[in-house]
Parts: sequence; C-alpha cells; structure tokens
Amino acid sequence: MKYTLHRMSSADAPLTVDWMVRQYGFDRDEVEWWVSNLHFNWAMSVKAVLSEEGDEQADNQTVVGLLNMSDYRIEEETPQIKTDAPELLAQLDARRYIAVFSFIVAEEYRGTRLNYDMLMSIMPELKANYDFVFIPVLYRLKTHQYWQRWGATEFYRDSECVYYKLETSR
Repeated sequence: MKYTLHRMSSADAPLTVDWMVRQYGFDRDEVEWWVSNLHFNWAMSVKAVLSEEGDEQADNQTVVGLLNMSDYRIEEETPQIKTDAPELLAQLDARRYIAVFSFIVAEEYRGTRLNYDMLMSIMPELKANYDFVFIPVLYRLKTHQYWQRWGATEFYRDSECVYYKLETSR
C-alpha cells in the first residue's frame, strides 16, 4: 500500500498526543500540555497516511507517520543553556530556526523511504525560511545517528537531551 503526505492542522493535536504517548511512553497530561503550549507550527507539520489509489481523503486513513514542527525557542526546551552557554544561546536566537518537536514513524515503516519523504516534503520551505532546524533528541532515543547522517551537528547537551542543529542553505 502506498502513503500520501498531508499538512497538519491544530485538529491533529489529539492524534499527535496519542502517537507521542504510545511511541515514547510519555505521560498523557504532560504531552497535552506540550502540544497546547509549545508553539506547534501545524502548517509545517506533516502526516503520512496509507491510501488506496483514487482515495486521497486523509480523514479515514491509517496514519503511519508524523513530523511535528514547532516554533518554540531553544531556551524553552533547555533553560539550562541560559546559564551554561549564554553567548551560544544569543548567537542561535539571533538566527531564524524551527524545531523538530516529534518525528514518529510506525514500526513497520521504519527503514523505508517514509521518513525521508516526510522531511523532503517540507525541505524547500525550510531552506527558504529558516537558517537551521533545531533538533532535541532524548538520550534514550535511537535517532541520534539518523540526524547526524543528515548533517546535523551537536551544539549542546544537558541531563536529558543532545541538541542538534541542521543548517539549511538560504
């Protein structure tokens, strides 16, 4: 079965919460707070749904991937950076960036083109509008090498995450 990519809207907030709770094991109330308060950029977020040929409606489809983007600031993710590296934070905050809040692909689609297709579907807009993509990755997640293969470089770490930036060419 093939999948189609669709831009998300705030109506996809419950879907995002469900996926994050199920895939990452986060507390539902905490995730609901994040989704409500951390400046999701729904217009730049993407969902992948399975589709039958000729049936392109996303409403009744099985979702197999979410790429949630956010406009939250680095210091909202890691307040510790204000103490540890204020000059670095000032340099980064002087640039235009967007954050990858969550990138989840259904297990049966991991290792396929799906994650690539989802990211590439917004890459022209990322390159045109942002200096870099901010990517916080919890230590326990397996996506560190994934982002490094894309060219993301570490710029900071705290007790919970490694923080990467993926430069875009504007």
